[in-house]
Amino acid sequence: MPHPDVPPAATAGGPADDEAGVLAGRRVLITRSADRAGPLASLLSGLGAEPLVLPLIDFERAADQRSLDAALDALAAGDFDWLVVSSITTVRVLVEKAAERGTTPAALVPAGTRVATIGPSSRRILEAVGIPVALAPVDTQSAEGLVELWTEECAHVLLPQADIAAPGLREGLAARGSAVTAVVAYHTVDFPARPELRLDAELPAAVEPSPHAVPRELSAQLAREELDAGTLDAVVAASPSAARRIAATLLPLGSCRFIAIGRPTAAEAATLGIPVAATAQTPTPDGIVAALGTVFANEGTTR
Repeated sequence: MPHPDVPPAATAGGPADDEAGVLAGRRVLITRSADRAGPLASLLSGLGAEPLVLPLIDFERAADQRSLDAALDALAAGDFDWLVVSSITTVRVLVEKAAERGTTPAALVPAGTRVATIGPSSRRILEAVGIPVALAPVDTQSAEGLVELWTEECAHVLLPQADIAAPGLREGLAARGSAVTAVVAYHTVDFPARPELRLDAELPAAVEPSPHAVPRELSAQLAREELDAGTLDAVVAASPSAARRIAATLLPLGSCRFIAIGRPTAAEAATLGIPVAATAQTPTPDGIVAALGTVFANEGTTR
């Protein structure tokens, strides 16, 4: 069910036929670093919009590397029936840990251990690094969607997550009868991360943004000036932590519409008093673009 504090704003899951016309000339601020915003920026550019980025959060290696290494040792030894990967950043952790061990990400997961994830982006990246995915939701592409699909009673599950990960996935899998070992895989921090701790393992070229997709990056001061001038049409937040940083650094948004990726982000924004113009039903570039298109189509194509 939708969060009670989230207004019945527009939702969308796939691109509309007239998005190019609706989005042409729109300036969209993506609150991710340029390397993570590339696919969405590329799609927006192709539809005539101008994507801009303002990195608000970043990622550092887990402070407790001993616990993470112990969990990965147990994984490699076959102690877990399932590995559940809930973010692309976790894949970066697996890539980095594999490199430390002089092996491949796929070699961290024994043949008898199945892998689940929460959506198409993380599934694509896992498979690109050689880790096959046995289970991922199609309709509700989120932690909630994975819990709805979960039927593995008595399974031993390894769940590497961010330090600030919501408890819903862990508790949901446990409620379905699984024994869940959660371990902190990385820390979410304000941008920029400390250079010596930044989690920056490269993903395969097939899933990294191409050079032409890298958009212009704004500073917080320039973003503030753009908001005050009313020249930003929308801001996209990919996570509850991004919503919190927007509340701390960018309010008031003025005429800029807030687009949430997923219901947890929309719920957090509503709790913070940020009006949610639309919630992308799927955490993909197409889903986000569809949400943007719905908002602007409803408002008309003129500012």
